This record gives sequence, structure tokens and C-alpha cells, in this order.
Amino acid sequence: MGETGTGRREATVSDVARVARVSKATAARALGDYGAVSDAVRDRVQRAADELGYRPNALARTMSTGRSHTLGIIIGDIENPFFAKATRGAANVAAEAGYDLILSNSDEEPSVEAKAVAVQLAKQVDGLLIAPASSLEPGNLQPVLDAGRPLVLFDRTVPGVDVDAVITDNRAGARQLTEMMLAAGHRRIAFMSTLAHKGGYRAGDTLSSSAVADRVIGFVETLSAAGIARPEAFVHLNARRDGVDALASRLLDGGDAVTAIIASDSLIALEVFRAAQERGVLIPQQLSLAGFDDAPWMSVTTPGITVVEQPIHEIGAQATRILLHRIRGDGQRPETTILPQTLVERGSVASPKV
Repeated sequence: MGETGTGRREATVSDVARVARVSKATAARALGDYGAVSDAVRDRVQRAADELGYRPNALARTMSTGRSHTLGIIIGDIENPFFAKATRGAANVAAEAGYDLILSNSDEEPSVEAKAVAVQLAKQVDGLLIAPASSLEPGNLQPVLDAGRPLVLFDRTVPGVDVDAVITDNRAGARQLTEMMLAAGHRRIAFMSTLAHKGGYRAGDTLSSSAVADRVIGFVETLSAAGIARPEAFVHLNARRDGVDALASRLLDGGDAVTAIIASDSLIALEVFRAAQERGVLIPQQLSLAGFDDAPWMSVTTPGITVVEQPIHEIGAQATRILLHRIRGDGQRPETTILPQTLVERGSVASPKV
């Protein structure tokens, strides 16, 4: 018989049962959506609950049903439009199924991710969606598996962790962008990513993000097939640590400046676009620019930016559908779902100025 902050007594299950003219046990089953209750009785109980302004006790419901009807999602960077869109896809599917979504941000740091996992499990979420901060550190995922919670990864995979994952065909996307630059006549093409990697990229290195690793492989293999010597030298990581603007300046200035840049995400592309404007470098006359993820700004600039578009909303939505199937007891073997990417050509790629 609790009270609200205004002194009004909160409606209880007993109150709902009295108004609906059913037993307390029947009202609890109808409100908790468990056990055998006829549609007519369930409707009568719901009308009574609405009339009284009854609010279910989430903790009590979890204890009685074993389900919290909440899902957790841990993303890499809440400021990255990719994760905002993927989270929206997840939230839409969760809401349609009657689940709430609890969001945590790892800031792409494994130590922060570990704390986020602990918080989500403490919230008694029924399952977790995670974009892993590192594809090389499976330890953060083990507590989820130990707790018996279904887990679906998205955007990246973690080798050795046998769970479902939803990703896109990053190698094919990188090949498409690189082939477009080569076809336009470019030979000095840079690939830029914020991914942290000690000592810079060397041929054969294992990267901590499977998504970036696949893009780098697609980029390097395509340059190599075109006869470009030491293609790995054109891979530039650590843009967050070194500063995207500083790295862009280094690539745009000097006698050995690149003539084309492929940005690993829309935030890098924006910084490169800004750096080019500040230096009076014209796109595409003096610099060709393309990237991954079609952020809203990329279609309204002059010129528009050529991109490989990912089905970002569907990544989050599909990962959530799979998670809900697992929560309901789907016993199939885990699978990795690979969604296609789409090349969107605009005006930011042209032949290099001779």
C-alpha cells in the first residue's frame, strides 16, 4: 500500500482485482501475462488497471515470472550516428514485443564495457545485444554466458565466442570503394580509422575490431591486386588518438599527399571534409573522398559524399529479433548473419588532378 510523491496511495493488484471482480491471483496472472486467463477476463482486468492508474511492480513481476521483459544493449559510441540508428532499430523491435531496452555506452573501451555488462546483468535483463569493444578480448562476454543470458553480437564478431552475430559485408564494401578510386585513376589512396592499434598497421596484423579488420583487408587486397606496392602503408589507424584533423593534415599536405581518402565511418569523413575546406582543397577536383555509413549530412553537402551504405536500422532490428527467439527457447546452433552493403555514388569522386 505505497504512496506516491503527492500523497496519493498507489493502486495495488488487490485494488485491480476488486474493481475487476476477480481474485487477486487471477488479476496477477492477467497483469503479468502468465498462466491461464481468458481474453474476456484479461480485458476486464486491464480496464480496471487503466481506471485505477495501476503501475506494475517490475521487480515483483521478474520474481514471479523469471522474466524482466527488458533487454540490454551496449554500444561503442553514443555520439556515432551508426549506433544511434542501430539502437533505434533494436528499440522498435523490442517495443513491438513488449520489451524495454536499457542502453549502455562502452566508449570502445573494454574496461568500461566490463562495467556495463555487470550493470546490465544486475538489472536482470532477459538478454543482451553487444557491439564488442574488442574482437580480441572475449572475457567481457563470459559473465553473460555464465549467467545463462542469451547474447547476440552486432557490427562486430568475437572469434571463439559461440553466439549469434549480425554484421555486414565490410570486405565487399571496402573493395567497391577502393575499386572506384582506382578506376578513377587514383594510386595514392588512404584508408582512415579511429581504431587504436599500437605501432600503426603492418601487413598481417590482427586488429581489435572485426568490422575495421574486414574493411582493411578489402582495401589492401584490392590495392595489391591493382599492383600498388606496399598497400598496407596506406592504412592509417589511431585517428582518435592522433586527432583526425592532424592526420588529415598530414595526408593532404606535402609532395607525397594522397589524392583520395576512404573514411571508415561518417565522423571521420566529416572531419576530412572540414579539413579540406579549411585548406582550400577542393573536393573532388583535388581530393576524392568516400566512406562508410550514410549520415544525413553526406547527401546535402556540395558535393555529396559517395558512401557504402549499411542497413544500420536493420542490423539492430535483426539482432533483436534473433535475441527474442533465443529468449523464447530457440535451440538452433548460433549463426552469423551477414547483411549486404549498398554503394551510393554522389559527386565526391573524380580523376586526380595531374
